Amino acid sequence: MKEKSTEQDPHLIGTTVSAFVQYYNSNIPETFPRASLSALEKFKVAHPGLFKGKGDWIIDKHRKKLMDWLASYSQEK
Repeated sequence: MKEKSTEQDPHLIGTTVSAFVQYYNSNIPETFPRASLSALEKFKVAHPGLFKGKGDWIIDKHRKKLMDWLASYSQEK
């Protein structure tokens, strides 16, 4: 019988905005728009419902929505 891991999935743990930017940019295809601290601040203002409570950045919760938003944000610049 396989033992269950007691470690939490790192994609479900809240992290700082700096750590999120670093992880996000290093784990998306090169052709995707890159995240920056200023872009993430604007994303957080545009989507306050995603940051209830502590307001931590969570990979599984924010990555896909951020990818979609960054595509349109990059075109506005």
